[in-house]
Amino acid sequence: MSKSKICHDSSSQYYSRTKNFTAFETLEACVAAGGRLPKGNLQHNKSSVTKRASSTTSESYSRSAFAHWTDDDGDCLNTRHELLQDLSTGPVTMSENGCRVLRGRWNDPYSGSALFDSSKMDIDHLVPLAWAWEHGAEKWTDAEREKFANDSINLFAVAASLNRSKGAKGPRDWLPPNRKFHCQYVTRYLRVMLKYDFDESARDGIRELRRRVCGGRE
Repeated sequence: MSKSKICHDSSSQYYSRTKNFTAFETLEACVAAGGRLPKGNLQHNKSSVTKRASSTTSESYSRSAFAHWTDDDGDCLNTRHELLQDLSTGPVTMSENGCRVLRGRWNDPYSGSALFDSSKMDIDHLVPLAWAWEHGAEKWTDAEREKFANDSINLFAVAASLNRSKGAKGPRDWLPPNRKFHCQYVTRYLRVMLKYDFDESARDGIRELRRRVCGGRE
């Protein structure tokens, strides 16, 4: 969602141009949160998107159910910027007030490339929030969801474009372009699922996927 509350998905010409935005797992979630579709080629889809958004809200999922990018230690650096600071493999450049990381050097495991500009990066929830909700998180307490959403085991610094292409997809539907990272990706995914109270059937599905992706390695 842009600052003007317009929702763009990857089909929009403004998708990659929008620099200041609030990220949502889906276009429907953006609309459900009070956003609107841009005029033009997406306008004719408004009724269908609104209908799907209503379905999403009827299941009670909202990104706001997972309090994230918190500043628990009160140092003005939220979870995103603390993680950017910790993961940088080189010196970081901070904003004038010291509350935001502007530049550094990050190894993006999804692409296998080095990134230097934080504005072109997202902090990805490895296990997406919407996916988590559908597979057990709806039964968690608010405190448990906040812990999950800010847990570094579930966070990667990656290229924004890859995070947005992933959306709320689980590993059965999306794996990083960097094939060398596939086994680590699914293994870490399972590690997160074992740490939190997910549905056992969902865990079993990821265990089976891991066996296939990792070639039977334990």
